[in-house]
Amino acid sequence: MIPTYCKYLVGALLLLTLGCSVPQVVTRTPEVAVPQTFTAGTNADTTLAAAGRRWDDFFTDPYLLHLIDTALVNNKEVNILLQRIAVARNEIQARKGEYLPTVNAGLGTDVEKVGRYTRNGALEESLEINEDRAFPEFLTNIQFGLYASWELDVWKQLRNARQVAVLEYLATVEGRNFLVTNLVAEIAESYFELLALDGELANLERNIAIQEDALRVVNLMQQAGRSNTLAVRRFEAEVQKNRSETYLVRQDIAAVENRLNFLTGRTPGEIPRTRGDFLEVQPVSVATGIPSQLLRNRPDIRQAELEMAAANLDVSVARANFLPSFGIRAGLGYQAFNLRYLLKTPESLLLSLAGDAMAPLVNRNAIEAEYQNAGARQVQAAYEYEQTILKAYQEVATEVSNIDKLAHAYRLKEEQVAMLDEAIEVSNKLFQSTRAEYLEVLLTQRDALEARTDLIETRKEQLAATVNLYQALGGGWK
Repeated sequence: MIPTYCKYLVGALLLLTLGCSVPQVVTRTPEVAVPQTFTAGTNADTTLAAAGRRWDDFFTDPYLLHLIDTALVNNKEVNILLQRIAVARNEIQARKGEYLPTVNAGLGTDVEKVGRYTRNGALEESLEINEDRAFPEFLTNIQFGLYASWELDVWKQLRNARQVAVLEYLATVEGRNFLVTNLVAEIAESYFELLALDGELANLERNIAIQEDALRVVNLMQQAGRSNTLAVRRFEAEVQKNRSETYLVRQDIAAVENRLNFLTGRTPGEIPRTRGDFLEVQPVSVATGIPSQLLRNRPDIRQAELEMAAANLDVSVARANFLPSFGIRAGLGYQAFNLRYLLKTPESLLLSLAGDAMAPLVNRNAIEAEYQNAGARQVQAAYEYEQTILKAYQEVATEVSNIDKLAHAYRLKEEQVAMLDEAIEVSNKLFQSTRAEYLEVLLTQRDALEARTDLIETRKEQLAATVNLYQALGGGWK
């Protein structure tokens, strides 16, 4: 014959087994495939990729380096993210504590009077504590001791949850590195834009000086009867037009300076910078390395990879909710109705030990929904990882092509500027000898101004493309 308690135990185990049925969930393994090179003819130097160089090695302008160093200390967005990293780090400790035993020290007391015609009342009347009373009195209950509880991590649910917290912390760190990369690139690009605006302002002032010389010549020719008032007024209008342009450029300079001050966490003010001919600033040569290095150098790719790993473990954590959970509870201390009996051993000694197993049987909709959500988040993380890699490759390939095309465009524009500078001298001489019309002089000067402005703009785009390529390769965060 099977004992009765064994029958109950077998029935309970059967119920727990029924509660352990786990539905299927769809997950995804990312497909990562990058070409061997970015584009045909790309420099595939595997030892000197730009991403392997710190910003203070890649950029050489001391004013720019000072701006970057200041921003990394004062930038508000970076400091906000540092606090998020601290929160993620503390979450690891919180998750770690969940799968360790919990031990508490407790002290408590209460007062109770039971009814006389109750089981407890009858018992109290028979005790020696009530030998002088004919009915139950108010009794205190004093207890203190140590109480422990421990959820056994049989299915590694709690340890997986801690590992999720670790991966999320590491992903947050990579997010901070990605933010630093973007910040370094934005400051560098804004700084070069500021130098370009200085170049445009200098170009305008240079052209105004040329036009003022031409205006002086036209005035002298008018006095000599060799020109007319129309020519004088056209030259004067052109000078005024370019003078008004200088104020617009100065406003653009102020806007860029304010942007740089915001990025560095400072109030508006003048930005110290290198002075001189902007066209003498040469873009840095960038070695791209090979596409597979992006997986190691790009913080956003590593962040997406860590988030995908965390999502994989989240599926395991959610799956464990369908399985039985096992717990142990214990207590050790003293309990008595009077302080003079509290430490009497073994009469007042309190000792308890209990274990339990729990599994969901009915109304598992919330658990199933969370399990399906975990699977959907895993698939989403896998797609985001693939998308991040594709985006990184596309960014590098685009900037490699951009740098090559801008180099050709700059050489041709440089030749155009040289020709127009020569044309200005020729037109001035021809005009002074009345062999050319004043409109030819004006148009030549205007074309030269626009060509040099375009040359400055192309140089700025070259520098921006170099910064963008450095950023796209994963540089700037080390």
